[in-house]
Amino acid sequence: MHENVIIILIDGGRLDYAQNSQVFNKLKSSFIFFSQAITYAPYTTGAMHALLSGCYGNRNGVDSYWHVFKFKNDKYKTLASYLKENGYYTYADGHTELIIPRFGFDIYNIHDEHKINLVEWHSELLEKMNSIYKNGKNFFLYLHYSKIHTGIMNQVLKIYNNFSNDYFKNTQLNKIRYSNLFYEAEVYLENILNKIQNLHLTDNSIILVMSDHGISVGEKFGERAYGAFCYDYTLKTFAYLYSKELIPKEITSQIRHVDFMPTILDMLKIKLDSSYEKLDGISLLPLINGQNVEEKIAFSETGNPLNNNKPPKTPNTKSVRTSQWKLIFNEYNNTKELYNLQNDPNEEENLVGSGLEIEEILWKKLVSYIQHENTLNN
Repeated sequence: MHENVIIILIDGGRLDYAQNSQVFNKLKSSFIFFSQAITYAPYTTGAMHALLSGCYGNRNGVDSYWHVFKFKNDKYKTLASYLKENGYYTYADGHTELIIPRFGFDIYNIHDEHKINLVEWHSELLEKMNSIYKNGKNFFLYLHYSKIHTGIMNQVLKIYNNFSNDYFKNTQLNKIRYSNLFYEAEVYLENILNKIQNLHLTDNSIILVMSDHGISVGEKFGERAYGAFCYDYTLKTFAYLYSKELIPKEITSQIRHVDFMPTILDMLKIKLDSSYEKLDGISLLPLINGQNVEEKIAFSETGNPLNNNKPPKTPNTKSVRTSQWKLIFNEYNNTKELYNLQNDPNEEENLVGSGLEIEEILWKKLVSYIQHENTLNN
């Protein structure tokens, strides 16, 4: 039998909070910790469709909030579809049908997060999956923890807009609010991991604990939460990968969310289906196994709503990123931003136009993604 697959998604989990958390830091003793995992989209739907298909939204069709039902299932096979074809029982649990592609799931359950205790419910699901495994069938379980997102929705999004001075001048309050929400996520995660341990699922499962995007605590005026900009506080996420076959370590190289789907398939020795489109992601196993792997550029994009209440139909803010550099293109006003991420991790000094060769290199790379998008949309 193959290993089971469990993905635990902490919606809106910030990397810096995970790095200062005892619960998350404890994972490092048994998981591989990717400390520079870059999301395709700083909002859930685009991020998760990219993650579970191994392809960016400018190819798979889900490149904005509005295009959730435009996922090109005929061209991009999802992780769930691969696993189902290989005899897995596939189960997803979340708070809305919009978050991930439904294709390939035997059950796609929508829970009412206001009425259930997520720790109890997800523990029950783990028990159910364990009994399925004991009856001779592997499982893939996707668990979505949404309470950070919901807290931000109620305490920030419904109260402030992206230009509310009240929000941006109260950074301390924003941090306290976020810390309280993150603490609840830590309690959830600790309980769920204990449950996994008690059921001995660590003996036979690949486990991925990750966030889809971060959330602002007021760093940049014009984004009170997420989804408006392409800065690192929302693009740079945490990811912890476990299998008893893997030796725990921290991988500091930049990797992309689109790399996880091919990595899991590679770990399970499931071959990619050549009748589908080529993936944007690559397997991380060579990197994990200590091979010298050239770092891949990370492409991200989103739709900045600006003064509107809703984001635009197509992305208008795009970025390409390496471990050292990031180039952002704001299509809505035709401006560019270039940051040296090693010297300037908070992205405060825009180096565009200062004659750096990297600007032209990254611009050509970004244009290649934009051109692909234009051919897609025409």
